[in-house]
Amino acid sequence: MDLQLKNKTAFISGSTAGIGFATARALLKEGARVVINGRTEEGINLAIDKLKEDFPNADILGLPADFGILKEVESLLQQLPKIDILINNVGVYKSASFFESSDEDWYRQFEINVMSGVRLSKYCLPKMLDANWGRVLFISSECATLVPTDMIAYSMTKAAILAISRGLAQMTKGTRVTINTILPGSTLSEGAEQFLEQAAIKEEKTKEQVETEFFSDVRTTSLLQRFAKVEEVAQTIAYFASPLSSATNGTVIKVDGGSTGGIL
Repeated sequence: MDLQLKNKTAFISGSTAGIGFATARALLKEGARVVINGRTEEGINLAIDKLKEDFPNADILGLPADFGILKEVESLLQQLPKIDILINNVGVYKSASFFESSDEDWYRQFEINVMSGVRLSKYCLPKMLDANWGRVLFISSECATLVPTDMIAYSMTKAAILAISRGLAQMTKGTRVTINTILPGSTLSEGAEQFLEQAAIKEEKTKEQVETEFFSDVRTTSLLQRFAKVEEVAQTIAYFASPLSSATNGTVIKVDGGSTGGIL
């Protein structure tokens, strides 16, 4: 399927690894120009080198910024080219007891997970509306509705994203701009790989055993009963970033393996 992304330019926050990096690959495969982002020049250069191995002639730009530092965000915005597709992906989390989590933990997760998308959308959305075409995608999480007790702050930020995305979508009425949220379930990012490896060593089990027990004991609502591959999430993102998704606006697209339940 041709997603008609040639000559479209996408910016993906937090895209030197994980879902963001896989999304960059998926968009490059479709012929899009991609602007990736990470906290450091070194991380960006490594990611670009990896992407160039498979897409040697691709148009890839890297812009460093820590979305927890406002001055760096402002600098990034000044350097952004014209963006057709904005993917608000960057996110951090800290697992902690509610009673032990500090105000700083809450503020940091809110600043990066929520305000990054707010600031990028404030900058990009008016230009998309003027051009009468654009795609904005917010990347949420199953934690927005499942809310693990040791990740309440993170879950709060991912729930906030749902409201922001829906509210902004209402501003696109009658235009060719769409704004949606992608809601992934448990995904085999580098962090999840590390979790499996460390747990396997600690419990003297195989990674496969740890994964099986995680879904049988913890993420019991999952119908998939395994971690999704980052590529599986990225392929969904690529479709909803494309012109082919023009009839989908203001909604939440679940890539959660059925973990959040419900029929809507």
